[in-house]
Amino acid sequence: MTSNGTSSYNLQSDIRDDDPEMYDLIRAEKSRQMRGLELIASENFASKACLQALGSCLNNKYSEGQPGQRYYGGNEIIDKVELLCQKRALEAFKLDPEQWGVNVQPHSGSPANFAVYTAVVEPHGRIMGLHLPDGGHLSHGFMTGTKKVSATSVYFESFPYKVSPKTGLIDYDELEKNSLLFLPKLIIAGTSCYSRNLDYKRFRQIADGVGGYLLADMAHVSGLVAAGLVPSPFEYCDIVTTTTHKTLRGPRSGMIFFRKGVRRTLKDGTEEKYNLERKINEAVFPGLQGGPHNHQIASVAVALKQANTPEFIQYQKQTMANAKAMSKALTDRGYTVVTGGTDTHLVLVDLRPQKLDGARAEKVLEEVGIAVNKNTCPGDKSALKPSGLRLGTPALTSRNMTEPDLVQVVDFFHQAIVLAGEVNASCGPLLKDFKAKLQDPSVQSRIEQLQKSVESFALNFPMPGYDEW
Repeated sequence: MTSNGTSSYNLQSDIRDDDPEMYDLIRAEKSRQMRGLELIASENFASKACLQALGSCLNNKYSEGQPGQRYYGGNEIIDKVELLCQKRALEAFKLDPEQWGVNVQPHSGSPANFAVYTAVVEPHGRIMGLHLPDGGHLSHGFMTGTKKVSATSVYFESFPYKVSPKTGLIDYDELEKNSLLFLPKLIIAGTSCYSRNLDYKRFRQIADGVGGYLLADMAHVSGLVAAGLVPSPFEYCDIVTTTTHKTLRGPRSGMIFFRKGVRRTLKDGTEEKYNLERKINEAVFPGLQGGPHNHQIASVAVALKQANTPEFIQYQKQTMANAKAMSKALTDRGYTVVTGGTDTHLVLVDLRPQKLDGARAEKVLEEVGIAVNKNTCPGDKSALKPSGLRLGTPALTSRNMTEPDLVQVVDFFHQAIVLAGEVNASCGPLLKDFKAKLQDPSVQSRIEQLQKSVESFALNFPMPGYDEW
């Protein structure tokens, strides 16, 4: 302490001097991202402008409540930040503020979904979402025969719909049939690993058949929706949630859009009005969260402004073109692409014909500098031993890669999968046996050789964000 009682700690010191250990870790992660190939479909690289807002003084402020109705003083600027984000959110998706509202306070996508359930379903109410092994998300409700894995299934009654094991496409007829038996209060049109466009009109018809709400979770495709390149859920849905860091290319955060006005005309001719705004706002706070993260909200606002530009539309077109090029290159190499292709940014590869599973393939790809995630394929019996890999193009497209570059990426991918197959065929049945075999000097030599080729290729492409890291 100094003589006047204040701290002598230097709050203006640079992280390089203040915490060199953490600085080195951040630099190491930046290096990993630059030297590798990011194929995880849910990841992207935020712009420098987004990161500047995210690391701003807005982090310092508490602002529980809504703009103009805060529980803390000193929020006159924060109110303007949040209102600007709301305005840009509606503009980015071409929404009429008389018909739609938005809450930009959810900390991420899963809390956004849980807030919706809390608001309109209520405890032990019934929901239907896509089965997790079939491409759904944990927050849409997932349980096994012995355990309720997702909190959504703990606090609400969930019943999944599925895809056809043959086509990999959502079985809407079966969904409709089961909905008439289960009578859900809310149906979720959303995916985590599904490469085709959703039929929101059909979802709407099914929801109307049971008098339920229709929620679209567009987290994966929100950037494509903003660019007008895939069907918009806003035409048919009552509520739309999204993350903001995937194809939308912002910070890690979430948003909830909700309808206003007339919901439906009843048999006696009277109009039933939507009553979503207050319920959803109160479910977010004080129901599930404390103060909003104002630095996130500002960063989301920056991303939404960027999303409303011609350059963003071109980026999304390239993202989709790259995904199609990747899908074709994989098919040409003899891989099985689930559903036979893609309408979006995402490709799901089934490795069962290669006599390989996702965990082993993911491990070798990681060793050579290619980041993917293992994923279940239609027909898988357990999410714990998935048969495939989920691949996506948003991040590599943000690094200015085009179709020929993705063909080269598939070549690297193929070399890694061939190596994984050879190792798998020469070791015991357990994953630990496989990992032990990877340490053989001859295998390590091949891994290092391929890793150097991946790194040499990746370093040709720029990385968004701060240059100084």
